[in-house]
Amino acid sequence: MKVIERALNGVILIEPRVFTDSRGYFFETFQVEKYAEIGIECSFVQDNLSRSVKNTIRGMHYQIQPYSQGKLCQVVQGEVLDVALDIRYGSPTYGKHYITNLSESNHRQLWIPPGFAHGFLVLTDVAVFNYKCTKLYNNSSERTILYNDADLAIPWNCESPVLSDKDLLGTRFKDIARDFTFGE
Repeated sequence: MKVIERALNGVILIEPRVFTDSRGYFFETFQVEKYAEIGIECSFVQDNLSRSVKNTIRGMHYQIQPYSQGKLCQVVQGEVLDVALDIRYGSPTYGKHYITNLSESNHRQLWIPPGFAHGFLVLTDVAVFNYKCTKLYNNSSERTILYNDADLAIPWNCESPVLSDKDLLGTRFKDIARDFTFGE
C-alpha cells in the first residue's frame, strides 16, 4: 500500500498493493496497523455499498456531531469521479474540494475524514461503490450541500445528472451551519 496524495489537510488517496496471477487478483482493503501508519487511526462501525447507474450524482453529504463520519471509499465495479469538500470553518482549505477517479481497475481508495462533505458521479454504465464509516448513519444529523452550487465550482461535467430529491434540494454552501471548526 502506498499514499498517492495527501490533500486538504486530511484527505488521503491510497493505492493498495495488488497481487495478480492467473486466477485474478488479491489485495487488502483495510488492515488496521498499515492504515494507522499513514494516519488513519479509527474504528469502522458500518460498511455501505451502493449500486448506481451512469450519470448518478450522490452528494454532497455529511453528518454533524456527534455522528460526523470518516469514510474510506472504494469502487468495486465501474468508475466514479469522487469528491471531498472541506467544511471545517477556519481551515485554510475551507470550501475547497479534492477530486479523483476511483475505479475497479485502479483499486484506489479515498480517505475522507470527519469535517468533509462527500459526493460522487458515476462515469460508467454502472458503479458499485463501497465505503467504510467511522460512525453509524443517523438520519437526523445528515446534511446535504447542493451538488452544483456555483460558489463551489465542482466540475461535474455532467449535463443530465440522475439525482435523488434530497440531493436536488441541498443547501447552498454559504448557508450551511458552521458545524465543524478546523483544529477541533
